[in-house]
Amino acid sequence: MNKDIQQTNTDAQFPHMNSVHSPQDDEIDLRELFSVIWQGKWLIIAITAVFAIGSVIFALMQPNIYKSEALLAPASEEQGGGLSALASQFGGLASMAGINLGGGGGVDKTQMAIEVMKSRQFTSQFIHKHNILPDLMAAEKWVMATNTVVYDNELYNSETKVWLRETQAPFKPEPSMQEAFNVFKDIIKVNSAKDTGMVTVSVEHLSPHIAQQWVNWLVEDINKVMKERDVAEAIRSSEFLNKQIAMTNVADIRSILYKLIEEQAKTIMFAEVRDEYVFKTIDPAIVAESPSLPKRKLICVLGTILGGVLAVLVVLIRYFLRNTKTGC
Repeated sequence: MNKDIQQTNTDAQFPHMNSVHSPQDDEIDLRELFSVIWQGKWLIIAITAVFAIGSVIFALMQPNIYKSEALLAPASEEQGGGLSALASQFGGLASMAGINLGGGGGVDKTQMAIEVMKSRQFTSQFIHKHNILPDLMAAEKWVMATNTVVYDNELYNSETKVWLRETQAPFKPEPSMQEAFNVFKDIIKVNSAKDTGMVTVSVEHLSPHIAQQWVNWLVEDINKVMKERDVAEAIRSSEFLNKQIAMTNVADIRSILYKLIEEQAKTIMFAEVRDEYVFKTIDPAIVAESPSLPKRKLICVLGTILGGVLAVLVVLIRYFLRNTKTGC
């Protein structure tokens, strides 16, 4: 009798010791889950259908983006070979006379041209030179039948050529070059293949004709800019070398300086007779016949999948919330 009383007291003080906890209680019954999903199939179908229709509408509302690209090959740098050879051969002798001929290395001209093409200064000059700011910042759609670009009336009046967008200081109705650069760098891609050294320049735009034109302009302008840089540097070097010749009476040094002036003259001549100074066009840009963006099929598929997943989650969450309330 005493043992029964002690047992009763123990059960009253520690009731949890008598409850047997099965690990299966924490496991989710897959058959139950499938049953819940099946019961909520109409809700799942409805939500998925809404997302599918919404994704189709969204995909159709997106404007077509056309991509045009050109394949370029780095031009040979024959003009630099003679000067580098002279610098390595007579650099020590010239330094004794206080003349620095420079080293044989330096920045790769192709890589420098790529970085110049991506720079803010080049972009600003490119936009001003070709007057492409409206096409860059205010284009809304492209009309294929007339090959014209329609501009956003809230941003730009194409008839009066006046910017109308509403902004707050420090911004103005006409976009600044910083704003234009941020947009331009997203639609232009300049990539160099490490294995072949080939360079690809591509532009994306609402109009395939504008995309092609901009690629051609980019290639022409970068060749011209790099040519002008090298010519200006060669002219300054020649002027400096002529001054050094007048200041020295050492025959060997004068001979070296004359050879250096000859190399600078070759650089100028090479630049003047060659339009494709840095890049040679291997495959020119063409007018794209089909858009590259948006990926409408992918948008519709992903939208439908997202709707299905969310629908299943809604059904399961509703079921578990109901069970929780019932259990309480």
